[in-house]
Amino acid sequence: MDNISAQAISTKHIGHLGLVADKIDELGLIDLIDQRLPVSKECGAKLSHGERVAAMIINGLGFIDTRLYLFPKFLEDKAIDRLFDREVQLDWFNDDALGRCLDAISDYGVTKLFTELSFLIGEKKGLLGESVHVDTTTLSLYGEYESDDPAIDGSDPRPKQGYAKSGRHDLKQMVLLLATTGASSFPVWMEAHSGNESDQKTMPKAAAKMRSFCKQLRLSPDFIFVGDSALYSNILKYSDDMRWISRVPERIKDAKNLIEKEDSGLTWHTLNESYCYSEHKSTHQDVEQRWVLFFSKEAFKRECKTLEKNIKKEHDAQTKAWWHLSNRVFKCREDCLAEIEKLSKTLKYYTVQPHVEPVEKHKGRGRPKQGAAPEIKGYRVHAELSKNDEKIAKVRRKKGRFILATNVLDANAMPPQKILSEYKDQSGTEQSFKFIKDDKLQVDSVFLKTPARITALMMVMTLCLMVYGVSQHDLRESLAKANETVESQTKKQTAKPSLMWIYFLFRVVTEVRIKIGDTVHRVVSNVNRELKKIARHFGRRARAIYLNSG
Repeated sequence: MDNISAQAISTKHIGHLGLVADKIDELGLIDLIDQRLPVSKECGAKLSHGERVAAMIINGLGFIDTRLYLFPKFLEDKAIDRLFDREVQLDWFNDDALGRCLDAISDYGVTKLFTELSFLIGEKKGLLGESVHVDTTTLSLYGEYESDDPAIDGSDPRPKQGYAKSGRHDLKQMVLLLATTGASSFPVWMEAHSGNESDQKTMPKAAAKMRSFCKQLRLSPDFIFVGDSALYSNILKYSDDMRWISRVPERIKDAKNLIEKEDSGLTWHTLNESYCYSEHKSTHQDVEQRWVLFFSKEAFKRECKTLEKNIKKEHDAQTKAWWHLSNRVFKCREDCLAEIEKLSKTLKYYTVQPHVEPVEKHKGRGRPKQGAAPEIKGYRVHAELSKNDEKIAKVRRKKGRFILATNVLDANAMPPQKILSEYKDQSGTEQSFKFIKDDKLQVDSVFLKTPARITALMMVMTLCLMVYGVSQHDLRESLAKANETVESQTKKQTAKPSLMWIYFLFRVVTEVRIKIGDTVHRVVSNVNRELKKIARHFGRRARAIYLNSG
């Protein structure tokens, strides 16, 4: 070994990518995709579409600076033979191959393909819960995308300017609709929409399509569809065919009146230490439903603290504004009154008692003659600010309150506790969005030259989320079953580690290649005892990569 030259030794990075490849293998994603998107090896295809999607998922979960870079450069220093469990060449993963794969996904149907995969996997692994949580987010796009090009199929969602949740109003965007289910927030449905689509239209329609799809599957559950206030108004028309839970928007008059109602007019019931509720029957848009008004003690404290800050902020700003106004002299009384009316409209928590006073001055210089009447030279304002206690009390009464509605009229079948817990599980979808988006989808506009490819890529991103979420869920379940723990970021033992932390721990794993004569020896290095323990909680592929030295 002492005589081995430096040129005979090389390394390839593995890191956590073996864990990603393992979960792709366990879920059977490659085979499931190949069954739906076959390629002809006779035409020279070196990779199946399933393998190309797997490469994109590995790339997407590589957590390099630019997510889903989608070029062979990412795989350049990776031990790809181990990741794909067969000999593959780097140049097979070229732009044309990946682009044709995205085209094939689009031709098959982005939502159709994803949903077929998700339901098969979800049923197999028992990840489908009783409810589905629906929400949307926006993905900003860099690059020039000719969304109005007449050569592009007008039926495809397109990059458009729209309300940017990321705050980047200068960029075009796409809307991603996602539905998750179960304790693992398993993504079961996704849709891509143009950047200017409204949540209030897309979410109820997606729920209806999902319900129709579920009816075709004998094993699929009768989901309860859960969403925020954007879901409410348009889900009502589907009430005869599906069960739902939604937050009621406060812009609805009856909801506004209920939230502002005094405690003396409500019958409160204690739910637990943090919540109490008051239940009411309602008929909105001719749909009979139950409205449950919840009060959160913690939210009340938090929101009242913010309210007090806003009251003080308004006091300081208004005191300054009225002081400046009082130092102005107006030529006529009408101009003075107009300014008072204008500034009074900015008051929210205060009232003002303005007085218009004339500015008088005697003619000429020196001491005025006895009995000489002064002339009015203009008008100025004198104002006294005071808190609008009635308005503040009304606003404070709303704090910590929110209304959840359901069309399940049987309180035994859907008690308030379940309504609240199902709605709070919506946070799982929101966490999924935090994972799936890096504010900007930084991909090449030439490579993704059509909206169809962008929507297909959004499906691949959602598959990344699926692989990540299932991996984390399965690891935690396995640790709990074995009564084992791993060390967390804070140096404490935990049975519920973040998968991001697990991926970080595996960052040091490499494959060392040593060439002796015509023989290449390959050894996986830097797999310590902790990493081996973790690898044992994954599947066949992970154990083959991390637990074998050759």
